[in-house]
Amino acid sequence: MKFAIFGDVHANLEALHAMLTDAAENDCTDFICIGDIVGYNANPSECLRVIQKLDCPVIKGNHDEEASLDTDLVGLNPLAEAALSWTRAALSEEEKEWLRNLRLLRQVRDFTIVHATLDTPSGWAYVMNKFDAMASFSYQFTQVCFYGHTHAPVTYVKEGSVTERRAPVIRLETGKKYFVNVGSVGQPRDGNWRSSYAIFDYDNKVITNRRVEYDIQTAQSKIISEGLPEMLASRLLLGK
Repeated sequence: MKFAIFGDVHANLEALHAMLTDAAENDCTDFICIGDIVGYNANPSECLRVIQKLDCPVIKGNHDEEASLDTDLVGLNPLAEAALSWTRAALSEEEKEWLRNLRLLRQVRDFTIVHATLDTPSGWAYVMNKFDAMASFSYQFTQVCFYGHTHAPVTYVKEGSVTERRAPVIRLETGKKYFVNVGSVGQPRDGNWRSSYAIFDYDNKVITNRRVEYDIQTAQSKIISEGLPEMLASRLLLGK
């Protein structure tokens, strides 16, 4: 059994299609989405429908939550605010309701999925280093937890102390816990523009980070044609 675990699609349809194709070519049998289907890019409804058709476990991200509400957008950077305002107008009420009803935290088989942190999943805090990861490990009751939110793939390992690993392949070892960021499908922020997701070879206990090229020019042109901020298009190629 191989799980394709992905998140932070952020309405980038071209990246999503490329990721799913790569997952199929690597014999993935199951899919899991760890949130932020919408926001930033120009195909929120289309990405939502693709993920719904996968009929897979999905959890809520902060952009999913904000896009599904009608409250004032406060405390956001200008790019996120502009994109979310546009996304709210683009989504149907039915789509918003589906996003609102997503859970913040789930256990799939014997591993956990969350968008941000395990200690306060609704607070949308960022895990940027091993010290941030320590708080989530206190609430992690499975060997592995997959998360996203920072848009940068990294794995934190706990065996007494917490260490950080950025190797593309992680082999699970007995007695250790793993807090695994799968990166971002639609807007990576680690300086690498290629779409990022993880393959969890469940039977062999191996996690592999995959990077996938996609039609970035089409994704960028859609952003511009929809009147979204041009920075949202240019930053894609920068991986920021």
